Amino acid sequence: MKFALSLSLKNIKRRPFRSAALAALVMFLSFTLFFGAFTIISLQNGLEGYRSRLGADVVVVPNSAKGHGTVDDILLQGITGAYYMSAKDVEKIKAAPGVEQAGRQFFLTSAKASCCSGRVQIIGFEPETDFLIQPWIRESYSGEFSDGDIIVGADVSVPEDKTIKFYGETYRVAAQLDKTGTGLDSAVYANMNTVKQMAHNAANLLETDTFKGVDIDSAASAVMIKTSEGYSAEAVADDINIHITKVQASPAKSMVSGISEGLSGVSGMIGVLVGVIWILAVVILIVVFALLSNERRKEFAILRTMGASRTMIFSVMAFESVMTSAAGAFLGLAISFAVIFPLADTLKAALGFPFLLPGAAVLAALCGGTLLLSVAAGVFTSSVSAYRISQSETGLLLREDA
Repeated sequence: MKFALSLSLKNIKRRPFRSAALAALVMFLSFTLFFGAFTIISLQNGLEGYRSRLGADVVVVPNSAKGHGTVDDILLQGITGAYYMSAKDVEKIKAAPGVEQAGRQFFLTSAKASCCSGRVQIIGFEPETDFLIQPWIRESYSGEFSDGDIIVGADVSVPEDKTIKFYGETYRVAAQLDKTGTGLDSAVYANMNTVKQMAHNAANLLETDTFKGVDIDSAASAVMIKTSEGYSAEAVADDINIHITKVQASPAKSMVSGISEGLSGVSGMIGVLVGVIWILAVVILIVVFALLSNERRKEFAILRTMGASRTMIFSVMAFESVMTSAAGAFLGLAISFAVIFPLADTLKAALGFPFLLPGAAVLAALCGGTLLLSVAAGVFTSSVSAYRISQSETGLLLREDA
């Protein structure tokens, strides 16, 4: 075995171009498999994060929100504007049949100006009625959260002094939330008193029609509803849409199922594409190894006349395949990490779905599986040719070569 291994290493060094070409094919297999699996897992993680963070049975927004996309677009990509419903409409929503809890939220977008540290979406909530944001906050922060404090999403850049300025005032960053893979990661959260103070400052500092006709102290941008037992989300949403004309209510379940169906379609397409690429690449590997084996018939015939056994011939080719395949698989993984992670945000935007990167344990398992399958593919395809050559008669090999 030591002789077979030594001879394999010498063969690889003697024919570097041939070895590099084989490694490149396996590298392509490795990259394709890792990229496909990584994308599918990230999409599935994003859906789970979206489902767990949405938490409400019904989401109600004013009709003016329609210009900013559908409700699920707003929640997935990050709310991109300011729209408000009156306190009267909020009270009607709370009094609607089947409404057990109604959490009021107020949306505000910071400005690209010296008054603000950056442009982000700010979401205000009522601590006394909120049943969505505060449980999420408690996963990352267990301290006090009072007026003037803000909580930021995972994608918001936090300065070293842990403060961010909005509309001329500085606010303390109390904590940074866990990543969800949705537009919520780019938002800033504060209690209603803090956000309304920001809105008043914005109205005083900027020449804008955003708050024209809006009572900042009593308005709301959205109401998140938890339905009472015995009421369906669809029935509650329909009742609100019928009896409150200035708002749009949507069952959260339908948003999640719609996203899930779209995600399944995308994941299926990626899976099929990866499968087709793998089949083509394996076929190409089989053909390449067969051609290379035919070119090396004289080499193997000479080894046989020198006393090398069929097992030795097979071992030499197997060792060469393992080493070149392993090199290609590792290189494919290295390229995957160099390309995919820096472009994760671009990929997320292109797909248009929640996208949450897998954790370290899942990544390690994915890397191990990719290496194992890629090397196995290379070894299997070479073994077909190796076995055929090793079983050929020496005299026949020499006569064919002559």
